[in-house]
Amino acid sequence: MKKLLLYLSLFLPMFVFSQNEQLAQYYYDKGDFEKALVSYQELSEGLATNPFYFQRKIDCMQQLLQFEAAEKEIQDRLNRYKQATLLVELGYNFQLQKNDAKAKKYYDDAIDRIRKSPNEVFGVAISFERKVLLEYALKSYEVASQLVPTFDFRYQTALLYGQLGNMDQMIDNFLEEAVINPQASVMIQNQLSRFMSTDGDSKFNESLRKALIVRVQKSQDIFWNQFLSWFYMQQKEFGKAFIQEKAIYKRNPESLANILSLGQIAIGEGDNEVATEVMDYVLANTSDVELIVQANAYLLQMKIDKAQEKDYAAIDVQFGLLLKQYGITPVTLSLQLKQAYFASFIMKNPEEGKAIIKQAMELPLNPYDQAQCKMELADILLSEEKFNQALLYYSQIQENLQNNVLSHEASLKSAKTSYFKTDFEWALKQFKELKAANTQLIANDALEYFLLINDNTVADSTQTALKQFAKGDYLLYQNRNKEAIAQFQQILKTFKGQEIEAVTLLRLGRIYEKLGDFTQALVQYQDIIDHHSDGIYIDEALYFSADIYNKELKQPEKAKALYEKIIFGHQDSIYFVDARRKFRELRGDTNL
Repeated sequence: MKKLLLYLSLFLPMFVFSQNEQLAQYYYDKGDFEKALVSYQELSEGLATNPFYFQRKIDCMQQLLQFEAAEKEIQDRLNRYKQATLLVELGYNFQLQKNDAKAKKYYDDAIDRIRKSPNEVFGVAISFERKVLLEYALKSYEVASQLVPTFDFRYQTALLYGQLGNMDQMIDNFLEEAVINPQASVMIQNQLSRFMSTDGDSKFNESLRKALIVRVQKSQDIFWNQFLSWFYMQQKEFGKAFIQEKAIYKRNPESLANILSLGQIAIGEGDNEVATEVMDYVLANTSDVELIVQANAYLLQMKIDKAQEKDYAAIDVQFGLLLKQYGITPVTLSLQLKQAYFASFIMKNPEEGKAIIKQAMELPLNPYDQAQCKMELADILLSEEKFNQALLYYSQIQENLQNNVLSHEASLKSAKTSYFKTDFEWALKQFKELKAANTQLIANDALEYFLLINDNTVADSTQTALKQFAKGDYLLYQNRNKEAIAQFQQILKTFKGQEIEAVTLLRLGRIYEKLGDFTQALVQYQDIIDHHSDGIYIDEALYFSADIYNKELKQPEKAKALYEKIIFGHQDSIYFVDARRKFRELRGDTNL
């Protein structure tokens, strides 16, 4: 009993204190500053040394226009603790009363305290930043740096320069900090990319490009080549990034991994020309079997993506020759999996594909490689309408590689399997969860299917049209493109004018693009533009049409007009940034 009473006497006050803190926060967030002030007053009296409670108390007073009371509280605390940050608080209290002269006096006093004791800069500068007094925050850092040269405030001042609109100085400070502290490079690149991607300011991009080129030319440090390569990759100028990567490799020929990675990204972005150059360069400069196999696998994948039926036999022979040369080993797994895909989906021989994978699974593979084999095997089983067997392998991957990208991919494929089976209720639940996936491509894909099922269930509770559409998608998955076209065309006839029409036109457009029939693809997209301009697929129809005119038909004026429609009419589109960049390229902007 004594122990119980002791525990109660110790922990009950802590519990009550925590409850009071939550209540104070609740009132503060609600904007009920009178009640919040009472709570924070009690909390501050109970823990006088806590600066957060004191700050919140002052905030409440200022919200209630109790400036004299706030001044007295701040002055009393200043007399007691002598903290320079309280001079900023006093100044701000006068600033709120439009007494700029007195505010300036206290702000200057705070800066003077830094001159007397440079360590005060940490609290003072942050206090100025919290009050959005950016010039004073900058001055605080500058004064302290002059007094103590070992102080490093380049990162903090770069952020301040950015907020103040001084982009050139921000860039200089960030780049100086990056080369002195390379471990901070990724953090700095993240900050720079915010201005590159969201600001829409081409002058910023040009300023950063020039600053990096100057450093590349003046310095022999490959750090700047790496940074410039990163910049070009953000701009999707892979050819220019490749030039920098080759310069890095010539001066430091230790690894081709970064160059191979560049080629992989270029493939993902559809720049096969640069990707092919990259892979050829890798093959010409290495004897590492693993790199040779990876480069050949990427080259073969690009060939498969563009291949016509007459090319299949030559690709099949190439697979055989490479695997004969480098052997059936864990090192050549990427080639084996691509060969299995080619046999199953292109050559329409799933039995051969399964045999290739089962042979690979007998190799001494790590869990990730085993999961890759299971994924390919599940994909083949799915194409054979063996839905339950496919689901079993997808679930094994999810269980064995939790919180891994491959696991999320297996979850997406599992959801698509339910969709193909027309188990829409379960598929909808899975897609809803996957919308929040960390991987953007998976999240976007899940969102697309979630909207497709949801919208067409609301429009037709029997899901008749949706079932026919899922059948068309399954034919696409099986690479039965002609049958898929017939299925989607039938949907257009049967369900003309219904909810399903716009997305069916979009699917047909994408199939025709894949088959190289760009005229027919444009017909489908134009139908969406003409008759479904208020729907959710209009931005895709505009973007895909623009890309056809730009890349395939070489009609830049038509492409430019379509990109412009996205820029001015669909700012929330996922294609907005790319459309803006391509529009500027076609317009001939030099500041990209």
